[in-house]
Amino acid sequence: MDKKLMLYLRESYNELLKNVSWPTAQQLQESTVVVLVTSAMLALLIFGMDALCSLVFKTIYGIWK
Repeated sequence: MDKKLMLYLRESYNELLKNVSWPTAQQLQESTVVVLVTSAMLALLIFGMDALCSLVFKTIYGIWK
């Protein structure tokens, strides 16, 4: 392999081991819960807006299934 590539890989590995602060399992769980709750709330908001717009357009244009 090229010396520059080997140096890059070695420095990247050392950086991951020594300089990166990895989150704890508890922090990962908390972050996951926040993401899931936020995603669910956003999905419900978009669903509600879509349903409301659909109802408004059906009422305005008289389109009923």
